Amino acid sequence: MLYTMSRDKDLSLYQVLNHYRKSIHKSFDLYLFNVLQLTEVAKYSYKDAEKRASKHLPSAEDKAFTPKIYDNELMQSIVNNKCFWDLVKSRKIKELLDDDTNLKYYVDFSESDEYKAYLSQTEDSDQNHKDIFLHQYRFCYSNESFDDEMESEFPCWMDDKSLIMGSMKKTIKALPATENFCEAYRPTDETTVEFGEVLLEKVVNDNDELLGIIEPALKNWDVDRVAIIDMIILKMALSELLSFPSIPTKVTLNEFVEISKLYSTDKSKDFINGILDRLMKQLDKEGKINKEGRGLKG
Repeated sequence: MLYTMSRDKDLSLYQVLNHYRKSIHKSFDLYLFNVLQLTEVAKYSYKDAEKRASKHLPSAEDKAFTPKIYDNELMQSIVNNKCFWDLVKSRKIKELLDDDTNLKYYVDFSESDEYKAYLSQTEDSDQNHKDIFLHQYRFCYSNESFDDEMESEFPCWMDDKSLIMGSMKKTIKALPATENFCEAYRPTDETTVEFGEVLLEKVVNDNDELLGIIEPALKNWDVDRVAIIDMIILKMALSELLSFPSIPTKVTLNEFVEISKLYSTDKSKDFINGILDRLMKQLDKEGKINKEGRGLKG
């Protein structure tokens, strides 16, 4: 959002905050979409069973086949979860699914060694089901069309990708699903409002002050030569150092160096690390970094 503001001077803070809030909602929609897709891909095992049963000369493998990847207690704990479906319906998630794509995922996955081994098991356990769900999900997101599919509906997919994948793995490992399992993955106000919105507003409102602190620390660097995204990262980190007393300084330094790896150039991480380290030492010496609790400055 800060980068968007830097490119479009006509955008107001009010407009940017609205964009930010919508992106948060879309992140949760993305999680719901991935959970729903997991069930919808597995559901094609019913069509697989019908096709095998209709063969004129079914093989022993065809005769033994059951749609157990869908028709089991763990998967059904999602399929029959009222809270999940209320969210899916209210946020119009199902309309985003593409049946042909999900069918293709199932057909391709059905040829995998993992799925064949799962079908050949005579005794099933919850762990066996969880393992195959994880294999199915990994198989889908490893498909070259998966990123394209996600980005077509969720432009911030590449930003949210690791978050969603981690949430999906946790969801699968925690099955059977509890009544309100989705709520554990809904972005909280503590994160998105008390931290995210406050940080966004502070960086916008304190822009000149932040720039005034950063510029002397650049030393041999002309401020106009600093990449736009690097300057935004420095301003965010500096604002966090000064205005969020509960966040340790090392956490701030490490987090924004990691962010620079994702969003900026290969050399940016060293630049960001060096400038932030210099700023931290300077501000600490001036008594401007005030952290709550023991060890938060370290």
